[in-house]
Amino acid sequence: MAIKIIRLEGDPVLRQVAKPVPEVNSHIQKLLTDLADTMYDAGNGVGLAAPQIGILKRCIVVDVGEGLIELVNPEVISEAGSQVGPEGCLSMPGKSGEVMRANRVEVKALNRDGEEFTVVGEGLLARCLLHEIDHLDGILFTDRLLPAGAVNNNRNGKKR
Repeated sequence: MAIKIIRLEGDPVLRQVAKPVPEVNSHIQKLLTDLADTMYDAGNGVGLAAPQIGILKRCIVVDVGEGLIELVNPEVISEAGSQVGPEGCLSMPGKSGEVMRANRVEVKALNRDGEEFTVVGEGLLARCLLHEIDHLDGILFTDRLLPAGAVNNNRNGKKR
């Protein structure tokens, strides 16, 4: 078990774009394990991206209560609908806010064996996948916060 230090808001690595992984090897498999161990150790996270532990590789892990999903080079291939809901981040303890995201996403990625697969996420899983993929592009959830007052008008998920 390798618990890594989670980089906090203000660390420049969180604003950098992660590089694609050319091949899934033992180093990437260890990275995926370290990401999962670190996320679970944090206790309240449902996802973690490699830049959050200071590694600029396109790797994320998510677990919204349905089991661990490991994704290497994740790419959103479709989005549908919209939802508004609260988000927080292990890199920003104590901060949260309302963010509009797609309600359904399909993501293509490689697994820990280097095999391509797709995952379809709805609701919380869609939100988590999009949040973690944003990290790979140097985007934080605070960049997507809805303006004050917009939440009450958007609770039903419709765009204004």
